[in-house]
Amino acid sequence: MLELGGFTPLSTTDWPDRLAAVAFVQGCPWRCTYCHNPGLQERGTGRGPGWAEVMVTLSRRVGLLDGVVFSGGEPTLDPRLPDAVADVRGLGLQAALHTAGIYPERLAALLPDLAWVGFDVKTDFARYDALTGTRRSGDAVRRALDHLLASGVDHELRTTYHPAYVDDDALLATARTLRALGAPAWVLQQWRAHEGASELPSMPWRWPAEALLDRLRAEGPPLALR
Repeated sequence: MLELGGFTPLSTTDWPDRLAAVAFVQGCPWRCTYCHNPGLQERGTGRGPGWAEVMVTLSRRVGLLDGVVFSGGEPTLDPRLPDAVADVRGLGLQAALHTAGIYPERLAALLPDLAWVGFDVKTDFARYDALTGTRRSGDAVRRALDHLLASGVDHELRTTYHPAYVDDDALLATARTLRALGAPAWVLQQWRAHEGASELPSMPWRWPAEALLDRLRAEGPPLALR
């Protein structure tokens, strides 16, 4: 059964303009310093409900929910994710995914069954290894993003921004790359402190300077701040 680290029966924020339940899948091979859910990194430590219990809850919420978001961790790490997606669709609910694009071929296989994907673009592809602690991680993400953009599946590309980790040059390189790939839009979302995260450098959080935002809008896809 799918290994879960948590379950939220109702969310209005994890899937834009949808009411969704959120299943937090346990496990992620990356070790990003600013990870928002470090407790979900290790496999075999999930403290969430069993999938059968989740399905009972979901069956009672048919007609209330639009669908289920599989988040994490990195949901595509779990080999049972396709079966869980099929279970959700069998209830007449839609399935959505939060992913960092770690496993491009697994993502490609799932896309026909997904209604929406929230895709994390952490930085410029050439700078990924320093953030993730994993060699050639940017190459995998690039392939995954190619699959997503070619699929026609509704999606959101978003970058969690903190100037200590994603500097001005990285932002500009990311904007240019996304535009060259034909990305329809891009979201910069604010980094937020949370319990259990590694200590950040002393540099305080701030939005990019207005002059940089103007360049990002000029050289990248349409940009939103959140």
